[in-house]
Amino acid sequence: MLKGRKLQLSMGVSAALLLGACGNGEEADSNGDGASISEELDYTITGIEPGAGTTAKAHDTIEAYDNLEGWELDESSTAGMVTLLDQAYSNEEPIIVTGWTPHWMFQEYDLKYLEDPKNAMGESEGINTLTRLGLEEDMPNAVQILDAFEWETSDMESVMLEAQDVSFEVAAQNWIDDNQEIVTEWTEGVEEGNGETISLVSTPWDTERSSASVIQNVLESHGFEVKVSTVDPAIMFEALATQEADASLAAWLPLTHEAFLNNHKENLVDLGPNLTGAKIGMVVPTYMDIDSIEDLEPKQ
Repeated sequence: MLKGRKLQLSMGVSAALLLGACGNGEEADSNGDGASISEELDYTITGIEPGAGTTAKAHDTIEAYDNLEGWELDESSTAGMVTLLDQAYSNEEPIIVTGWTPHWMFQEYDLKYLEDPKNAMGESEGINTLTRLGLEEDMPNAVQILDAFEWETSDMESVMLEAQDVSFEVAAQNWIDDNQEIVTEWTEGVEEGNGETISLVSTPWDTERSSASVIQNVLESHGFEVKVSTVDPAIMFEALATQEADASLAAWLPLTHEAFLNNHKENLVDLGPNLTGAKIGMVVPTYMDIDSIEDLEPKQ
């Protein structure tokens, strides 16, 4: 199903973790029986890295819903989560994962978000571009491009999906080649750089690797040297606030990274969203006959 990309995913996931995430291996309940589905899932949601904003929101969600009493979030990694999702999907087994849009898995699989009446996972938000204080004075032409950079969820997901088979640099350049009109809007009227080095700081997820690779190619083709560093979100915000880095395209606001922004907002410049309609939530395959977090049952 995933061509050669399975080899790129973490294959060190234990059989115990698989059984904990996917239940007893039977197909998803076809009668909308939340209790049966909950039992098959062993009251477990498959998560990602412990330091991710998505993980914090997932813990908040388990606390917010009385019917999730006794449920656990199995923290793993993004690669581990996708591996388990692929295995469950291939066998039409039940699974709930912490997911987000944009992500290539929504193009690869038929998935849906579970309704979240309490908005515990948060509503749609943007991915914002931030810079350090003083960057506009130091590199006005680069900031002009960064400020103009804006694209759609489908654009980012297309880069993410292709990058499962080629490098992000190649996938980004292919997108640029196919979308010259958009790129021209970002750079039109902007003077060429003189080899100035701009330091971008990002997070390790494919969403941010996509945007960082695209803007790196665009800036370098416009006469700048670009250095991209990948760090955890807390370090990303701190690096900008302390001027150890120049800019980032990876701030999920106003919800996911709200706490990090509040800690440093006086030392940052927010250029606004480079993508709107980003979302995190509890995600299941569409073959599962369940529509809402409230359909799940507490552990007995």
